[in-house]
Amino acid sequence: MHLHLPIDLLMGRLPLILHVMEVIGVLAFAISGVVDARKQRLDAVGTFIVAFATAFGGGTVRDVLLDRRPFYWVEHEYYVLLIFAMSIGAAIVFRVVSTVASDRAMLVADAIGLGLFSVTGTSLALVAQMTPTVAVMMGIISAVFGGVVRDVLCNEVPMILRDRSPYATCSFVGCWVYVGLTWLRADQELALLAGALVTMAMRLLSVQLGWKLPS
Repeated sequence: MHLHLPIDLLMGRLPLILHVMEVIGVLAFAISGVVDARKQRLDAVGTFIVAFATAFGGGTVRDVLLDRRPFYWVEHEYYVLLIFAMSIGAAIVFRVVSTVASDRAMLVADAIGLGLFSVTGTSLALVAQMTPTVAVMMGIISAVFGGVVRDVLCNEVPMILRDRSPYATCSFVGCWVYVGLTWLRADQELALLAGALVTMAMRLLSVQLGWKLPS
């Protein structure tokens, strides 16, 4: 399959929309890590470690597989500083936030991170001249692996293994929406947003409506 990519992507320059989506995705996954860590009553340092691993785990594995250097969190050090500040602030915020509210925050933040990392990971893989199938796998790894690390660090069975609600499936569908629109030569910003929104909507609806994958 031949895919048309804008010249900025082909030359390795991230357009503004891709960079913004990456930042929001990092913060969203970090929030889900902070929420899970605080539920486990970890201290500020433990919370930071979990948030850091959640935000950067999938993207780091993606960068290793695509042989991209420097890693994106090394290149943008302010990501790390933002997550550290969030970890400190969480100790104060979670004293006044109910468990139900924190669970909802984790669900929404995780869905946002899942959607954004799915399409940004796929896009970066296409730039690296990967085939569409491999690019979709890179998108799924980017989106899912951070959550796996988060759950392991919090001594939980990873959500992707214990929850029959669609998770990686949502990422899979969203990645292919992005690839399909790119193949159709749609505007790249539209393709990225569409793929991300499809992933987010599928994940939130699957939880809200109780969708289950067959066992």
